Amino acid sequence: MTTTPPEARAQIVSMVRDFVRREVEPVAAEHDRDDTVPHDLIDRMKELGLFGITVPEEYGGMGLDYTTFATIFEELSKGFMTLSGAIGTHHILTYVLSHYGTKEQKEKFLPDLASGRKRGGLALTEPSGGTDMANLQTTATKDGEEYSINGSKMFITNGRYGDMFCLLARTDPDMKPKHKGLSCFVVEKGGDGFTVGRDLDKLGYRGLDTCELNFDNFAVPQENLIGLEEGAGFGMVMSGLETGRINVAARAVGVAQAAFDAAIKYSQQRETFGKPIADHQAIQLKLADMATKIQAARLLVYDAATKKDTGQRVDLESGMAKLFASEVCLEVAMESMRVHGGYGYIKESPVERYYRDAPLMIIGEGTNEVMRLVIAKQLLRLPEYQL
Repeated sequence: MTTTPPEARAQIVSMVRDFVRREVEPVAAEHDRDDTVPHDLIDRMKELGLFGITVPEEYGGMGLDYTTFATIFEELSKGFMTLSGAIGTHHILTYVLSHYGTKEQKEKFLPDLASGRKRGGLALTEPSGGTDMANLQTTATKDGEEYSINGSKMFITNGRYGDMFCLLARTDPDMKPKHKGLSCFVVEKGGDGFTVGRDLDKLGYRGLDTCELNFDNFAVPQENLIGLEEGAGFGMVMSGLETGRINVAARAVGVAQAAFDAAIKYSQQRETFGKPIADHQAIQLKLADMATKIQAARLLVYDAATKKDTGQRVDLESGMAKLFASEVCLEVAMESMRVHGGYGYIKESPVERYYRDAPLMIIGEGTNEVMRLVIAKQLLRLPEYQL
C-alpha cells in the first residue's frame, strides 16, 4: 500500500498548479492553434519530477500514490490537457516495468524514465482494430537470442519524440484463448526495421505527437521481454490500463473544471436585460448541474485511485470513473459554450478548445462503449450489495 502524506501531496499539487498558472496557461492557446509540441514545458515537467510520479524512489522516482497521481493530471489538464498526454502512457510503461519487470529490467530502464531522460509510451492499438486486443496482428517471433517484431501500431502518443514503448505482440499464434499468446516487450528506438509513420492531424489534443509505428523484422533482445515471461503480456497491459483510465478520468475532471470556471466567471461579467446573466435562473440551473456532476466525477476518480493505492484490482472502479467523468466533461464543455453564447464558439475562447479536447477522454484508454461492457462484466461477478 502506497500513501503520500497529506502535507507532501498539498505541496506537490501547489507546485503543479503554480507551474500551470505561470507557464502553461499563457501559451496553451498558441500551441493548440499551431499544433506545436511544447518541448520547453515538457522539459520543465522533467525538472519537476512528473515523469516519475509513481516510480519507486529506489529507481529515481517520486514514489507517490495514485491519489496524488490523479490530482496532478487534473491540475495539468485545467491548463492544457495535451500536456498531461506527454506523461500519460509514459506512466503505463513505468507501471508495467515496476510491477512485472525483472530486477535487471527495472535497473536498466526505470531511472531514465523517471527522470525524463527517456520518454515512454504504449504501443497497443493497431490500424485493423483498437478494442479487440486479443486478436491483435503484430507478431514477435523468437530468433535465437532475439525476437523479430512485425506489424504496425496506430494512434501512438509520444510516437515521434518518445524513446521506448511498452509493446504488446503475439508470440504464440496457436494459443487458445488468443489473449494467452500475447507478450509484452520494451522496444527501444534505433536500428533497422523500426520507423515512425505519419503524424495524425487531430480534432483536439493538439500539440502532442500522435503517430503510426511500423515494425519490419525489427530485432528486440530477449532480455527486453518484460518479466522474461511469454504469454503474460495481456494481463500486464490490462493492469496498466487501470492506471491509464484513472489518469484519463482525472484529465476529464480537469477539463470540465476549467470549462465550468470559465462559465461561472463569464456569467458574472456578461450582462443582459440590465443584470449579469448569473442572475437569470436559466443560467443558475446550468451552473448548479455542472458543478454537481463535476464533483460526482471527481469523487469517482479518487475512489478508484484510493483503491488502487491499496493494491486492489480496480477495473470496475476505474471503468466507472472514466465513463462518467468523460461524459460529464463533454456535457460541461457544451454547457459552458452555451453560457458563453457566440463568444464560446470562436477560437480565441478557451471554451472552444475544451469542447474539442473533451472527446479524447471518451475514446482514449478504451471507448465508453467498452467501459460499459467492462463495468457490467465485473458487476455480474460481484456478490450482492458488494459495491
